[in-house]
Amino acid sequence: MTIEFTVNMFGKSFIIPETIVNVWIIVIALLIFAAVVNRKVKQASVDEKPSNFLNVIEMYVEMINNLIGDTMGEKHIRFGPYIFTLMTFLLFANLIGLIGLTPPTSDYSVTLTLALITFTLTQYYGLKNNGFVGYLKGFTEPIALLTPLNVIGELANPVSLSFRLFGNILAGGLIMTLFYSAVGFLAPLIAPPFHAYFDLFSGVLQSFIFTMLTMVFIGGNLD
Repeated sequence: MTIEFTVNMFGKSFIIPETIVNVWIIVIALLIFAAVVNRKVKQASVDEKPSNFLNVIEMYVEMINNLIGDTMGEKHIRFGPYIFTLMTFLLFANLIGLIGLTPPTSDYSVTLTLALITFTLTQYYGLKNNGFVGYLKGFTEPIALLTPLNVIGELANPVSLSFRLFGNILAGGLIMTLFYSAVGFLAPLIAPPFHAYFDLFSGVLQSFIFTMLTMVFIGGNLD
C-alpha cells in the first residue's frame, strides 16, 4: 500500500514521499500510545495489582534502563527518555512493513537524520565534558600522526551508522518484493517464515544495534 501526498506551494508541486508520511503515522501512533500509557499509570492504584499492559510497559522501561546502565553507566540513566524513544520509534519503523507499509528506515534520509542526532549529541558531550582544548586533543591520541585518521573515523560514524540500518531494512524489503514476484499466488502460504526473518527478526535486531551504538558513541564522551 502506497501513501503519498502532493502539496502545491508557490506555484510548484511538492511530493511528500511515502516513507515520510509513514514517519508521521508512527509519530502520531506513538503520541497516542504515550497518552494511553500516561492515563493508565495515573489511574493505577498502589494497592492493586498492575494490569498486564502496565507490567509489559514496566518490563520494557526496565530493560531500556538496564541497557543504559550496562552501556553508559548507572549515573547516566537520565538518557532513558531519549533512548526509550529512539528504540521504540525504530521498532515501529522497522516492523511497519508487517502491515503492508514501507518502513521509513528504508529511506536513507530518515536513517541519516537519526545518525546525525547521535553524532550531534556525541560531539556536544565531547565538548562539554572535555572542554574545547581537551576535545581537540582527543583527536591526536595516541599519537599526533593519527589525527587525520581519527577525524575521518569520527566523521565516518554517522555514515556507517545510517548505512547499516538503511541497507539492512532496504535489502529485506527488496528481497521480499522479489520473493513475492517469484512465487506469485503461493506467497501467502510460504512467505510467513521469510517475513519472520527479514521483517521481524532483522527489524528488531537492527533497532537494537542502532540503539546500542548510539549509547556507545554518546557514552564514550561522558565523564
